Amino acid sequence: MPYQIIRQDITRMDTDAIVNAANTALAPGGGVCGAIFDAAGYDALDAECRAIGHCDTGKAVITNGYALPARYIIHTPGPVYQPQRDDNAELLYSCYKSSLELAKKHKLKSISFPLISAGIYGYPPADALKVATQAISDFLEDNDMDIYLVVYDKRAFKVSSELFDDVKEYIDANLVIEQDLRQRGISEKFLHTELRSDSPAQMFPQAEFAPAAAQPGLFRMAQKKDLDKMLLEMDSSFSEYLLYLIDKSGKTDAEVYKKANIDRKLFSKIRSNPAYKPSKITAVAFAIALELDWQTARELVSRAGFSFSHSSKFDIIIEYFICNSSYDIFEINEVLFAFDQPLIGA
Repeated sequence: MPYQIIRQDITRMDTDAIVNAANTALAPGGGVCGAIFDAAGYDALDAECRAIGHCDTGKAVITNGYALPARYIIHTPGPVYQPQRDDNAELLYSCYKSSLELAKKHKLKSISFPLISAGIYGYPPADALKVATQAISDFLEDNDMDIYLVVYDKRAFKVSSELFDDVKEYIDANLVIEQDLRQRGISEKFLHTELRSDSPAQMFPQAEFAPAAAQPGLFRMAQKKDLDKMLLEMDSSFSEYLLYLIDKSGKTDAEVYKKANIDRKLFSKIRSNPAYKPSKITAVAFAIALELDWQTARELVSRAGFSFSHSSKFDIIIEYFICNSSYDIFEINEVLFAFDQPLIGA
């Protein structure tokens, strides 16, 4: 996907470039900066940085990657956070923008960022993340590039505490614990079979379900409904339904796949192949990009062969955002990452 948050050591990222949160003198430092110098080859990188000499806060320069998997290192000095200043966010935004423009100038296809200034420079991590996401999403509106935000220590990664607490409360209120399900008579096999959109649990949400043998008529009814629906909709695939929804929305293809955090090549495959079966995270990403209501989102995802369940944190988080008409895919992915869930997109 074009923008992804991952937990990794940035010096191991095999992208065209990695970004060093540098100081203005481009001198070797501590933390991530020191690790990059050590992994690249201290003497060679230090010599090239000395030859450049200086870089202003919010600007960026590029050097070779030397012993790193990345071919280049883009160095950008982040701002030292000062609460009394009103240009903290502007300077930090400029770090990402300058780095991305420099990568574009050198025709790079992929780049990895740390969370700039969120370490010893004191920028509040949740605010730093907000600025990073805004700068990256703004760039991706008009450009194609694979961009990674690399988090080495997840304790340093923080979404808004208010949003995190709100989502956590929603999860706690809706998550169905497997032990509780077993006490209600749901079999182990049924628990670990992904529910279709017409499964008994979703068709009859108020019913108390016993094992299949105890209610054979109910399950025969569900099976018949599944078969009838399949026969009626067998000519309407995920791809066909998606294209119908895009046309109905009035949005262009590019607007949709960019907002879905999906690259153009994958979208082309979906558009050209009516039988294409995407992953669940891709199907959900399109539901977010199209700003579908909950019922239509469930229908789109079901065309790909998946459904939503209250036994899944991932599903509940997606439900929370859609039901609250909140469709910022980058914010959703930040929350999914914070709860150790897969991110949506390609």
